[in-house]
Amino acid sequence: MDIAPEESMPNRMLLEIRGLKTFFYTCEGVSKAVDGVDLSIGRGETVGIVGESGCGKSVTALSILRLVPDPPGRIVGGEIDFNGKNLLQFKISEMRKVRGDQISMIFQEPMTSLNPLFTIGFQISEILRLHKDLSKGAAWDRSVEVLKMVGIPSPEKRIRDYPHHLSGGMRQRVMIAMSIACEPSLIIADEPTTALDVTIQAQILDIMCDLKEKTGASVLLITHNLGVIADTAAKVVVMYAGKVVEQADVEEIFENPRHPYTAALMKALPYPDEAAGSKKELYVIPGIVPSPAHLPPGCKFHNRCASAFARCEKEEPPLFRIAPGHLARCWLAEKCA
Repeated sequence: MDIAPEESMPNRMLLEIRGLKTFFYTCEGVSKAVDGVDLSIGRGETVGIVGESGCGKSVTALSILRLVPDPPGRIVGGEIDFNGKNLLQFKISEMRKVRGDQISMIFQEPMTSLNPLFTIGFQISEILRLHKDLSKGAAWDRSVEVLKMVGIPSPEKRIRDYPHHLSGGMRQRVMIAMSIACEPSLIIADEPTTALDVTIQAQILDIMCDLKEKTGASVLLITHNLGVIADTAAKVVVMYAGKVVEQADVEEIFENPRHPYTAALMKALPYPDEAAGSKKELYVIPGIVPSPAHLPPGCKFHNRCASAFARCEKEEPPLFRIAPGHLARCWLAEKCA
């Protein structure tokens, strides 16, 4: 099953996910890691998914690429429409042609994603030879080119290095180089800066933003860091307990968060205290994200929410449309819908 080229569908979203459900079947019961997620990404757009660990962000990304381990995981419902084709209807052999070519992924820990037995040049070249049918020499030259694009010094020499020869920041640059080698339409970046120090994080984000502008690729950025979202994304999707709880443009989310969970995440940001000339004490959201195998009734955030009332404990709210492009899953938003 081939995916139609972008030019033939200029008015369609690049990616549209509708009602995605990905469950894990364990000895503890059914774990609803992703439970009815809807989101869309336009061509050339950067969309951020934000939320605490365990909210379903990474499982959503793995579902797009059909990389959820089965067993115990299984995509049990929904559609993943990419360039007009539902990826959930693709055979495994067809999905292998999509991965790395039309959709690529940058994982948060490159040392577990790169093969320690092969040079970085061999690993990038293999992707190019598989998807682009290039000769060995042409694939090698392209590998040098993409390493240069991501700021690897002396790429003609470093291309012969093994992953363990490189620092964490350099390995992440190699992962970015691999992700753009085949010029994909969509790049999924799953916590791409988590394991790096602050200075290197900024460099990696600058590289990603610069390459996005040069290549025109769409980016799905998954992170728990709202500061990263503010600097890179145009649209934000906030997830909690496997569901989307708020969605809006980045400016609207920061200026007018309408879900208590989003507001709590904002409150937990480490803003400096200008008056005191020092940082304020960080706010901590009480409690933890519930286990997807033992979700509470009603609103899944109600037992951590200072604004919860009786209805929140019994009835789960739908996504209310507060304004064009701004959705919130909260009973307090009902009167604004």
